[in-house]
Amino acid sequence: MYRIRFHGRGGQGMKMASHILGTAFFLAGFEVQDAPRFGAERRGAPIFAYVRAQKAPIKERGIISHPGLVLVADESLVPLPAAGILHGVEETTVLFLNSREGGAVWKARLNFPGTVLALDLIGNDLNQPGGQRFFGAICAGAAAALTGVIPEDVLMQAIEDELIHVEAIVVQENKTRARAAFLAMQDKAGIVEEGSGVKVDGYRRPAWIDVPLDDAGLAAPAIHGRRTSELMKTGAWRLRKPVIDTCRCKGCWWVCSTFCPDSAIVVESGRPRIDYDHCKGCMICMVQCSSHAISLVNEKEEVSGE
Repeated sequence: MYRIRFHGRGGQGMKMASHILGTAFFLAGFEVQDAPRFGAERRGAPIFAYVRAQKAPIKERGIISHPGLVLVADESLVPLPAAGILHGVEETTVLFLNSREGGAVWKARLNFPGTVLALDLIGNDLNQPGGQRFFGAICAGAAAALTGVIPEDVLMQAIEDELIHVEAIVVQENKTRARAAFLAMQDKAGIVEEGSGVKVDGYRRPAWIDVPLDDAGLAAPAIHGRRTSELMKTGAWRLRKPVIDTCRCKGCWWVCSTFCPDSAIVVESGRPRIDYDHCKGCMICMVQCSSHAISLVNEKEEVSGE
């Protein structure tokens, strides 16, 4: 069975990548499962999607714990424990990263037991307005090529089927980007192999922790610790950050601070300040700022000093 996980951030198209690859497998004659996995998070939060495919009926369910291919759309997710990039990887697992650094660098850095591939799939497109809308098709194209069992024309048909309600010019652009990624991976075609079934011999039950209920007539969720949300540094989800130009800011802090959905804009001496530990980069503040004092900065460019 082919077991493939796509890891990315909300808004990068990993849900679409799994749907396109799943449809391509189906059109190629496979039984398929494909689904995303995420909660109430929004743009920038770590999410993943998975695809299972084999010629026989699929009896496995749930999260893929023994992947044959792990495709990482955003390398900044690698050090985040919540992203679970390396969960269940083995010597037979192929790790593919969208990165400007080579596979050998990542293999040494992660001490990865299997094969590591790295390629800059989209260049600067991710930083351009609307560039992320093609990312799902690009990742699906790379994954399809690595399996070696999905022909190019089948991949193109899968994109058309999944984007049937989208304008023709957008569908064509997705096909062009996916084809480029598919062809770029042809020298590695077939490197991802079908994995065997997960054996139950020697299975041990998890060490569950019994959590006692409160002494109450009706059990209900309760938070006993104060200000625990501050411990969740959701700023790590951010791809782009808002920056306040103090010269342009007119001090109408009640606008940006009120519209911030996470209360990440605090007010000090009548001026707004952004709490970057908890700012997720939704850019609602930039849209609402009437004086245009808030601008957008790409997170990676600022960190790397580009």
